[in-house]
Amino acid sequence: MKIQSQTPALLKFGMYFSELAIINMLFYTLFGDELSPGSANVFHISALYGWMSMALMLAYIVGIWIRPISFFNRSYQHGSITANVFVAVLAMAVVFVAFLVIFDRRGFFSMGVHHLFGFSIHFSLLIPYFFLLLITLILWRYTVRWMVWWLRRMGRNQQHVVMVGFSDNLLELWLEMQNPVLGYHIIGYFNNCEVRAFKGKMKYLGSVEQVHKFLENNVVQQLYCALPSSMAKEIVPIIDTCERSCCHFFSVPNVRNYLKRTMQMEILGSVPVLTIREDQLSGSLTNRVIKRTFDIVVSLTFILTCFWWIYIIVAILTKIFQPGPVFFRQKRNGLGGREFVCLKFRSMKVNKASDDRQASPDDERKTKFGAFLRKTSIDELPQFINVLKGDMSIVGPRPHMVKQTAAYAELIDKYMVRHWIRPGITGWAQVTGSRGETRQLWQMEERIKKDIWYIENWSLMLDLQIILMTIWNAFRGDKNAY
Repeated sequence: MKIQSQTPALLKFGMYFSELAIINMLFYTLFGDELSPGSANVFHISALYGWMSMALMLAYIVGIWIRPISFFNRSYQHGSITANVFVAVLAMAVVFVAFLVIFDRRGFFSMGVHHLFGFSIHFSLLIPYFFLLLITLILWRYTVRWMVWWLRRMGRNQQHVVMVGFSDNLLELWLEMQNPVLGYHIIGYFNNCEVRAFKGKMKYLGSVEQVHKFLENNVVQQLYCALPSSMAKEIVPIIDTCERSCCHFFSVPNVRNYLKRTMQMEILGSVPVLTIREDQLSGSLTNRVIKRTFDIVVSLTFILTCFWWIYIIVAILTKIFQPGPVFFRQKRNGLGGREFVCLKFRSMKVNKASDDRQASPDDERKTKFGAFLRKTSIDELPQFINVLKGDMSIVGPRPHMVKQTAAYAELIDKYMVRHWIRPGITGWAQVTGSRGETRQLWQMEERIKKDIWYIENWSLMLDLQIILMTIWNAFRGDKNAY
């Protein structure tokens, strides 16, 4: 057995240490004068520095637990550095403020100032600190990622790999590993006969039986096995040899020839199960908590600060221009296909076709004031109440009428996938041109594709992007808002 290199572990340790140093140096640069008053003794200053460093380290640990440093992983599926740092710094801010609140000597949120061992800090000073920290960590991580990729291109920080057997999936995997930034050095492959597809491209190392001796005499970090399950008698000894040689064993199942989509493996009891669709929310409690917390904070803030006076104005004008109720209530399908009552400001005359017919550009049911509400999307604002109740999210697939759902579920195969998450006030489909009436089936199919893409690629940064695009569209005027 050859000894494995510890370079990857050292790189990660160095990254954690450097980021902790950045966090502390930036903090002490901004608050150094307050931390070291002229009248304080050395013991007092040392204790205060220790407490602050501990609080910052605790906050950092929580931040990287929620959003780990992932670009060391040899995969494209590591997410955006900017999004990961944003969520991590947000978590750090919450933990650090909580620490100050817990150890506040003069009362909970007294004048927005916290006093710890004689050190006072105002929330207005924490805002620029965490903003500067966000920018600094983003720049630092992009720099380190570039350095890691450069090292891999130069032949450093590489994983030495061998492959066993052959399948279409293994060939595709080999093609992916040719990207030098991933840092794979493919030594060769073992198979009971040479493979034409690999001839002249990857070294043939011998038959399957020769794997054991090779692993014992060479440094191999990863082995990818594409042998069929019928060869279990050969596979199990290979796994044992890998474990004795500190080599990670990976099985490459040949299923993508009939499942052409993203898959994830889950363990049910002790049984491995493949799920055919990656869902960033259903599969992650952390992501669900982040999204729901964001929904509650934003919707509650909006309702308490803006919605009440918007409601008063709309209610008065509604009673003047279109007698009838202020709110329009309609049953729609939400999470899991369950029905809920969706709220809107009423923009049409009271009619019996509201549950059967979509709004159109020249819809005679709209009132003049209602047309204004729809054009500016003000009619959607009561749905913040739905968000607070838990029926909806701020961002997600738009909820459809119950009859629409029943009809399209029969016509479009993947239609019900959009109900895996809560529906939204706005969504990716709406800000990318798929808003409004769907006269043709292909228009709804296009909307469903965008909804599913959102579900599979969700991030908090994507939600913020969609919200900003929605606000921009409302100000400039959306041709599909009618």
